[in-house]
Amino acid sequence: MVCTVIDPGTLSTIQDKGRTGYRAFGMPVSGVMDRYAFTMANILAGNSGNAAVVEMTMRGGRFRFPNEAYIAVCGADMQGKLNGEKIKNWSGFHVPAASVLAFGYAISGCRTYLAFRGGIAVPQAMGSRSTYLRAKLGGIEGRALQSEDVLEVARTEALPRELNELAYSLAPRYANDPQLRVILGPQDDLFTEYGIATFLNRAYTVSHRNDRMAYLLEGPMVAHKTGADIVSDALCPGAVQIPGSGTPIIMMADCQTTGGYAKIATVISPDLAKLAQAKADDTVRFISCSDAEAVAALMTEKKCYEQASSVSLTKINAPV
Repeated sequence: MVCTVIDPGTLSTIQDKGRTGYRAFGMPVSGVMDRYAFTMANILAGNSGNAAVVEMTMRGGRFRFPNEAYIAVCGADMQGKLNGEKIKNWSGFHVPAASVLAFGYAISGCRTYLAFRGGIAVPQAMGSRSTYLRAKLGGIEGRALQSEDVLEVARTEALPRELNELAYSLAPRYANDPQLRVILGPQDDLFTEYGIATFLNRAYTVSHRNDRMAYLLEGPMVAHKTGADIVSDALCPGAVQIPGSGTPIIMMADCQTTGGYAKIATVISPDLAKLAQAKADDTVRFISCSDAEAVAALMTEKKCYEQASSVSLTKINAPV
């Protein structure tokens, strides 16, 4: 089964959870920016948890389906239409043969995930199908999708026909002023008390310098005690660096593995999805939380997956 790209949109790439085990060699994890929307898309499509999907950014693409398929769409509302008829976001549904699926600009959120039942069958690179653009690795030739690309979808048995809609309580509403929970450290001792208070009590604006590597924010300066530079150490997605300019840089999926700026805090993983759905000129605020609160947030996220999976299995066939 195949799907042909008519128009790739602004930036569409093939992604899964990312490649792990190679950070010591300088290779980022990469993978999806919004773990929650990605996971829900695969659940609604009836896939295992790490099937490769299409991640679309800001403006979605158009796709031709010569054969029937079962797909799911989750994340930003890109005003999707199937053969000219509006589709339900946060749902899985049957696509008849000779159909065209089209998306527009995101009117809520920033990134949309298109999952195919069976997953996208591209070769793995270092254990992942994710596209890492800077190294031209994974996906299709390590690049963003282009017109006339053909997406091979793994074979599945008989496809479901039922609409598989996510429960309303499990579908997030994307705000243009998200609050991000953070755990202070590991170098919060390198900032003044006033600097930490500024970071936690003032709003910051998402700059136009944001991508899959990092989100650069604009706003009040966060004061260091002596300077921004440290001996380079490990970086991970969610780490909040404060360079000499005093404004935060938040590491995202494609972030480098080490860095030499002091890190005031780390955004907890369940909240990175909120930032991944933020656009330029949106505002963010940071809220300090404890390790226990971060673990509780992660457990809540996992319970949402379990709830969605249990409902999904009653509507469509068992996961492939």
